[in-house]
Amino acid sequence: MCEVAMEEHESEISDMESSTVAHSEVMLVVNHSRIKPPFSVLLATVLYCAEFITAAVLCSRYHKTEDVIWMGFTLTFMLLPAVLIQLALTFIHRDLGRDRPLVLFLHLLLLGPVIRCFEALVVYFKSGKREEPYVTISRKINLEKGQSPMEWEIGQSERNLATHRNAFKRTAVIQAFLGSAPQLTLQLYASIQEKYFLPARLTLMIITLISITYGALVCIVLAIQIRYDDYKVRLRPFAYLCMIVWRGLEIATRITSLVLFSTALTHWVILVGMGNLLFFFFLPWVEFWARKGSLAKDVEKNFSKLGTTVVLSMFTLLYACINVFCWSAVQLDLAHRELIERKQRWDRLAMFYCGRFVENFVLITLWYFYKSDFYEYVCAPLLAAQLLICYSLAVLFMLLFYQFCHPCKSLFKYNVHDCLHCVCFRTGRRGGRGRRGKLPPSYSTAATMVLVPEEPLQLLDPENSQPLDLTNQLGEQETAILDDMMQAA
Repeated sequence: MCEVAMEEHESEISDMESSTVAHSEVMLVVNHSRIKPPFSVLLATVLYCAEFITAAVLCSRYHKTEDVIWMGFTLTFMLLPAVLIQLALTFIHRDLGRDRPLVLFLHLLLLGPVIRCFEALVVYFKSGKREEPYVTISRKINLEKGQSPMEWEIGQSERNLATHRNAFKRTAVIQAFLGSAPQLTLQLYASIQEKYFLPARLTLMIITLISITYGALVCIVLAIQIRYDDYKVRLRPFAYLCMIVWRGLEIATRITSLVLFSTALTHWVILVGMGNLLFFFFLPWVEFWARKGSLAKDVEKNFSKLGTTVVLSMFTLLYACINVFCWSAVQLDLAHRELIERKQRWDRLAMFYCGRFVENFVLITLWYFYKSDFYEYVCAPLLAAQLLICYSLAVLFMLLFYQFCHPCKSLFKYNVHDCLHCVCFRTGRRGGRGRRGKLPPSYSTAATMVLVPEEPLQLLDPENSQPLDLTNQLGEQETAILDDMMQAA
């Protein structure tokens, strides 16, 4: 299900100590150092095992106290992602056509991530002990070195580890939004209804929150790698910090709003959840039918049309579940082979966060007016204000990430500063009642660069060229941005 997106095996290869050779304007990088440890594989496996074991312990506690409803839902959110993860790992590694009975048996026991993690560790510790020939060459454009194309020689061990990393990235997303997110919502609701926290329940809530945040980070990284597949992508530590705060506040605020609303209007929360799920599930299909496109080919060579439809439906279900709790960072295009729309849709991003802010505000307001006596000793206005402020802070850190921390911000045609600058200028011009003014130059030139295929004529023939009129060009650029914003409005 998860391999329908592009495979980014080469993007995981580290550029450590290496020797470079320039050949035909392409720099060849020969890697002589050891490859990176599979930390992402270990983290995903630990989260999977910890959540599964803790949920099983909590189910046994519910069984002793005869809480059949809590036990049934907890068991469902424990087994559903586990089964889907086994299917995803089997599909990605193509084990059905290989003679590996032990691996398949462990998948039946829901221990697939454990054996896969063990295989990744074996590959890592065996790598570097003997020199192995490269099996492929990856060509990427390094934005940090003047946008010059570079080639990496990739060995067999590196390629196998990259396959494991990409597989566990997808399983982390499945675990986070098909298991951890509904599990956290359920346990928080149960805690409020029963008016106390069980130690096992509190532990499960902490693990699920970490799992959801990690899954959301993986969504952003995968979206960047797929959208900018031709470029060498490297995220800085401050970028990870921004993403953690952004995603943590966004998810915590969303789940808290849903749980508070469910304690006041229990049956209506089902309508809200199903409405969100169905809307985001059918949105890519409606766009697909509106474009009158055909189903993406070569999703899997051995699949029939029915099998392709089933895989696309499962992929769309995962996309919808992500958007119920947070921004998915990608837009689906079911007619494209990669299933991901590469164009950065700023309008979709703005519409999503504005709509989600309004939805959370309505949910919190309804909870405030219909809250139960349990919140008698809670300052309800302060809690509502804190939730809205936290969501606003999440949006702020999201803007900071795209403005300053995005690894490919130099490829954006327009960035956050340009859009806000033009909106403010438009408001000021309306307030001036028709008075015309000239836009001041933007200082965020690093994030408004656009790659061009050819060199400017002024550089190719400096003797016959005229001096560049930078002021005129800047004015035309600001006018073009303003026109785009006027048309969008």
